[in-house]
Amino acid sequence: MKKLEGKTAIISGSGRGIGRALALKLAADGANIVVNDLDEAPAAEVVAAIKAAGGAAVACTGNVTAEDFGDRFVQTALDSFGGLDIIVNNAGYTRDAVIQKQTDEQFQAMLDVHVVAPFRILRAASEHFRVTAKQEAAEGREVIRKVVNISSMAGTHGNAGQVNYSSAKSALVGMTKTMSKEWGRYKVCVNCVAFGFIETRLTKPNDDPATLIEIEGKAIQAGVPAAMLGALKTIVPLGRAGTPDEAAGGVYLFCIPESDYISGQVMIVGGGVSL
Repeated sequence: MKKLEGKTAIISGSGRGIGRALALKLAADGANIVVNDLDEAPAAEVVAAIKAAGGAAVACTGNVTAEDFGDRFVQTALDSFGGLDIIVNNAGYTRDAVIQKQTDEQFQAMLDVHVVAPFRILRAASEHFRVTAKQEAAEGREVIRKVVNISSMAGTHGNAGQVNYSSAKSALVGMTKTMSKEWGRYKVCVNCVAFGFIETRLTKPNDDPATLIEIEGKAIQAGVPAAMLGALKTIVPLGRAGTPDEAAGGVYLFCIPESDYISGQVMIVGGGVSL
């Protein structure tokens, strides 16, 4: 039997990159997946790939910062698969600038996508977790559920030019530790994975067209200055950036039964970097 057989996972930002790799990985281990992306085409492609491999998946497209998204995301899992066992708050992007050049809008945008959106998703799931856990306890059963929040080494160690992103990702660490305490009684393990240098469109040279992200009609320039990329690789003991599949592997560890007694932890997936 597969480790996640019969489980249902919702993964924000899973139409591309790390989220996509994680969706495929959890589906291959038996989980039903609710795929999310801003755009319909990437989400539909991941759903099709999961189904082609014999898995089960549906899409819930849209911007995670929308006020109703958390409720809609959770309800999609309940309506489609009858339950919810794994939440991965993965969606996000960067809006870099040194503080004197950073606007209120840039700062707030990072809080909205990396802090407010995960908060709303978890709040939307809270009643289902509470009621289900109470019922399982009355039946003498213990069912462990999982939440994995995606942070960054920018959040655990800071990073010049990213006061907005670093602040938001650091807030996710506090959210993780708090929710592990609130939800322990519901048998929900809440952990956090902080990524280092991973190969995604957010870490491509910022003159690469792939780093231009469109969010509700607004073009956002992500990416990293080309001159910095070589330097970033030199500080990684393994000597290279991680792949999306390797990054997803770190999240996977917090989703499987082997981590059923681990909660409130922050794990760095960074190829050995310890700044």
